[in-house]
Amino acid sequence: MKIDRQIRATPTGTGHEAAELEALGYDGLWRSEINSDPFVSLVPAALSTNRADIATGIAVAFARSPMNVAHMAHDLQAISEGRFILGLGTQVKAHITRRFSMEWSRPAARMREYVLALRAIWHAWNTGDRLEFEGDFYRHTLMSAEFTPAPNDYGAPRVFLSAVGVRMTETAGEVADGLILHPFTTKKYLEEITLPALDRGLRAAGKERADFELAFAPFVVSGSSEEEFFASKRAIRARIAWYGSTPSYRQVLEIHGWGDLGEALHTMSVSGDPEQIDRMFELIDDDVLEAFAVVAPPKTVAKALTARAGSAVDRLLISGGGCGPGDFR
Repeated sequence: MKIDRQIRATPTGTGHEAAELEALGYDGLWRSEINSDPFVSLVPAALSTNRADIATGIAVAFARSPMNVAHMAHDLQAISEGRFILGLGTQVKAHITRRFSMEWSRPAARMREYVLALRAIWHAWNTGDRLEFEGDFYRHTLMSAEFTPAPNDYGAPRVFLSAVGVRMTETAGEVADGLILHPFTTKKYLEEITLPALDRGLRAAGKERADFELAFAPFVVSGSSEEEFFASKRAIRARIAWYGSTPSYRQVLEIHGWGDLGEALHTMSVSGDPEQIDRMFELIDDDVLEAFAVVAPPKTVAKALTARAGSAVDRLLISGGGCGPGDFR
């Protein structure tokens, strides 16, 4: 199993943090799209390292056209000398339509076509073949010589898709090189819903599981002091509550019989009452917390994470949770 780590520094500090994490032995370094552009942030990280994979985890696909992403990924693959992983996710409808002012429809079908468009663009650049991609959502049929980058010495980057639902998981198995499990995933949901859906997608494409990577970034509650542990626990309860309030993630709660919890969280999240929103975490009891999170002191977190991931996971992505980078290596 590969052990990866999220890069947390501001964009100006990603190079320094990436070098430190690689020196600690991490196999992959990921940058999420939260309040900065992950592609820009990964440039100094790629230049400051020479062994670890460099990955977006995730970049919002539907906020950009396939051509935009193809260019950035093509460049990062060259800068990192073949170590780049393009991790893509959909975000949810409200963010795509209201924050990014982009179209939203049939997310699994759109993502499938998005990845196929990326592969068609990279193929045209790397082989010199004419670009002729026409789908239901995207059309790329013009690639003038002056706008065509040189072939990439390292080939096309790997593409990983983030998924929670069954259809998106099947899509990842069919068209991607890897699947990024959402932190809002329990062992029961992984075994009973995710893995069977992934297998269906792989079979549909005639692919082998051995040629596909499954990455998981579970929640971690830990801390080197009672105060740190308490703060970590409260923060993770709040994150679980927020994800649980999202209707598109309700299926994860329902498999445990916690559908009513999801409804209560959603009602509080849209109430417009700051006090109710601040108290959402109070609905996450210890049973729910421990279903979603590894809860352990720093010295035993690594062992607990490995047990939670099981044999199905190929890459374990560490995001923190009250532990320092060296606690996992």
